[in-house]
Amino acid sequence: MAAANGVRRIWVGQNGLLSTPAVSAVIRERVGSDGSRASGAFILTASHNPGGPHEDFGIKYNMENGGPAPEAITDKIFENTKTIKEYLIAEGLPNVDISLIGVTNFEGPDGPFDVDVFNSASDYVKLMKSIFDFQSIKKLLSSPKFTFCYDALHGVAGAYAKRIFVEELGAQESSLMNCVPKEDFGGGHPDPNLTYAKELVARMGLGKSGTQGEPPEFGAAADGDADRNMILGKRFFVTPSDSVAIIAANAVQTIPYFSGGLKGVARSMPTSAALDVVAKHLNLKFFEVPTGWKFFGNLMDAELCSICGEESFGTGSDHIREKDGIWAVLAWLSILAYKNKNSLSDEKLVTVEDIVRQHWAVYGRHYYTRYDYENVDAGAAKELMAYLVKLQSDLTEVNNIVKGIRSDVATIVHADEFEYKDPVDGSVSKHQGIRYLFEDGSRLVFRLSGTGSEGATIRLYIEQYEKDPSKTGRDSQEALAPLVETALKLSKMKEFTGRSAPTVIT
Repeated sequence: MAAANGVRRIWVGQNGLLSTPAVSAVIRERVGSDGSRASGAFILTASHNPGGPHEDFGIKYNMENGGPAPEAITDKIFENTKTIKEYLIAEGLPNVDISLIGVTNFEGPDGPFDVDVFNSASDYVKLMKSIFDFQSIKKLLSSPKFTFCYDALHGVAGAYAKRIFVEELGAQESSLMNCVPKEDFGGGHPDPNLTYAKELVARMGLGKSGTQGEPPEFGAAADGDADRNMILGKRFFVTPSDSVAIIAANAVQTIPYFSGGLKGVARSMPTSAALDVVAKHLNLKFFEVPTGWKFFGNLMDAELCSICGEESFGTGSDHIREKDGIWAVLAWLSILAYKNKNSLSDEKLVTVEDIVRQHWAVYGRHYYTRYDYENVDAGAAKELMAYLVKLQSDLTEVNNIVKGIRSDVATIVHADEFEYKDPVDGSVSKHQGIRYLFEDGSRLVFRLSGTGSEGATIRLYIEQYEKDPSKTGRDSQEALAPLVETALKLSKMKEFTGRSAPTVIT
């Protein structure tokens, strides 16, 4: 199809494998032997969903900046699908063995046409080595005191894990789990969270049954296309909201790429405000954007943002225009290497848990949970959201209702439906979620997604901010209980949806 449509050259990752972050890096960094650069890329991906013949399969287009196509482009593509009457295809082109690196030249319908099969990892590894101090990470990983494991969940991250963690950084090959990429992800669900990364969770001492042996000091997982990540310490889970805040707070000291300072930081609206507090402390530009990586990309192209993240296990920086799971792991290993540079010989290691608790002591803790109500009747879901918007017209009445539910929660000082005006291109995104903001920095957020034939999903985000260092070590669900009760009763969740419990709690 490319040859028939006048494309001069196609670049293909060896064996057809390229992670989403690597695609972004290749578009931005790779130069062909004749000086050519990529105009864009098609990614065939199931993302973080189950894959295979009977599961998810998506086609994504990335632009010349390495980022996902904006809505203006995807809308035009969609409009074209309604009118297309034919498509061009070149007959008689020989098959190319994409397991072999090299350039194959053809004569296409419009003249010369090349297929360039290249090493999937080389450009990406080169980029990572220009960002991080690989020697200091290698020193950490070679210490007998530090143990590490990485779970690719049989996704494409496996094509990078051995090269980076074993060959470049000297980790033991036995530290890699499920790192052989499989078309159907081995029948699993490659979403790096506490529910689906069961094997890693058990190995890190967080499983329901007891662990066999001592868990490693550090564990991480990737999703199917390697742009998401989960970070774990020994018997300790790092929330994605805390992870991006901790990386931002430590980046300048620990990651050479950021040694000149951060341009700014950004998070998606539903993500906890942990990053906001860091930005305020460090006097950084800060942006709160709708869900969708393209909003971060705009800020980065305008040189307004260095580090960004979202609560759905996505973290990244301006080195590419996608979230980047392996980048996040290397960022955490850099922080651990820096904090332990003087304690690898005899003293006790500074652990993942230590780093998180030290962060809470300085910045406070944002207790955080997300309740997903899946396949709710679409009409009922819309009624619930309309009810929440209507409530916002009278904050006094809302606070009366809240105090009637729980007298121990703070006063609501602001309520709105989140709207974002892009500071770069001026575009406005409306109806991005309903927010209730409390005097003490706590928040309730309600979002509706996927109003398709399967019904709607209501996402409820609950966040309790705690500045008192003596109260940052509480059990998360216990600390959130008053706000959870408030959210469910204020929204009349059970009355509208008929659900007495969420489908998933994160």
